[in-house]
Amino acid sequence: MNSRTSNLAWLAVIVAIGLNLRPLLTSVSPLMNTILHATGLSFRGASMLTGLPVIAMGVCAFGASALSRAIGNTRGVAAGLLAIVIACAGRFFASDAPTLIVSAAVAGTGVAIIQALLPGVMKTRFSENLPFAMGLYSASIMAGGGLGASITPAVASHASWQAGLAVWAMPALIALAAWLLLMRADATPVSSAAARVTKAPSLFRNRRAWTLGIFFGLVNGGYTSLVAWMPAYYQQLGQGVKESGALLALLTVFQASSALLLPMAAARFGGRGRDRRPWLALGLIAQLSGFAILLYAPLSAPLAAVALLGAGLGGVFALTLVLTLDHADDHALAARLVAFVQGVGFVIAALAPVAAGIVRDLSGGFTLSWSMLFVSVAAMIALNIVFGPRGYARAMQSATFSAPRDTRKTHRADRSSATPDTDDGNARRSPHP
Repeated sequence: MNSRTSNLAWLAVIVAIGLNLRPLLTSVSPLMNTILHATGLSFRGASMLTGLPVIAMGVCAFGASALSRAIGNTRGVAAGLLAIVIACAGRFFASDAPTLIVSAAVAGTGVAIIQALLPGVMKTRFSENLPFAMGLYSASIMAGGGLGASITPAVASHASWQAGLAVWAMPALIALAAWLLLMRADATPVSSAAARVTKAPSLFRNRRAWTLGIFFGLVNGGYTSLVAWMPAYYQQLGQGVKESGALLALLTVFQASSALLLPMAAARFGGRGRDRRPWLALGLIAQLSGFAILLYAPLSAPLAAVALLGAGLGGVFALTLVLTLDHADDHALAARLVAFVQGVGFVIAALAPVAAGIVRDLSGGFTLSWSMLFVSVAAMIALNIVFGPRGYARAMQSATFSAPRDTRKTHRADRSSATPDTDDGNARRSPHP
């Protein structure tokens, strides 16, 4: 397989995988009222169907390095796809709340494994064209969410709500087969930097890593809340299941377009030294406007609301990943940082739909939930100010060996870098006075 054919095959399989990472979330929300009636779930309990998978996305991202060492990236991604297949297929036989919640946890774990490992594989494979590959990957995730929202109600109307949820086992099975065939035909090279990932200082003590994680969490909190409750909101206002599902599908169309275009624009208009803040601010202002319409004119301008929200959410999601990669020239540090940011971000994002469900149960409506999200976007606009490109290196000093705090640490770093291809166990066991 020549280089061009190989790259196209990789991109095609990455898209196939990405399409399977959101239907487990978006397929639930158009059928939420039906599921509530059939299973007896409350709004608070139903929020776990989207909250549990997102929690898994965050928790597993923290263990990405350990997971990669234990089973390898190739088998890890395959295991994640297999978990999605089993969970979605199991929903065909679901008739009660516990079964649905277990399936959400299993599928969410599968998604979490893929999201933790696949970006590292992509960084190794597409190191020279990573913004485009990341944009395509992000766009496929958003597109999968749109397919979940639009196809599920149609399947449910012709069969059952269980069939509408279970149908997503088929594309996951296809993606699994394509991934295994690709791995057999064209295995990805192993990065020498991967062996050094666990030897670097922890990111848990790095302030910028936490700031990026919180930023990523807030934008994804808006996404998970809209996926969980926007169709139910419009059904409460009098729209039908298909109409509300179509709005969610349209939201993801704008998300996918923006997720693809903004990383490409970021690559086109400069490298690491370029300031991403104006692009991020543009996406955040679009979100702010969309939530304002959702609050004050939901029925008179629903298309404008979903267009603004979708473009803002998709663009900021993808561009935040680019911004995170901007902070590190070293591939190993960049991979660790992206995993950490996703870990913090998805844990935060998991809480948002749960909080919205609780608020809905207490208040009887979604107005307060949209107001909370409006305020969070305003906070993100303020937080965006700190992401100036001149501060990248300084912000990440404590996460690298190349930024010693005193002479003894400098000597230690020099010793480890002098023998990059040997075991540095002795250096790690040496006493540090």
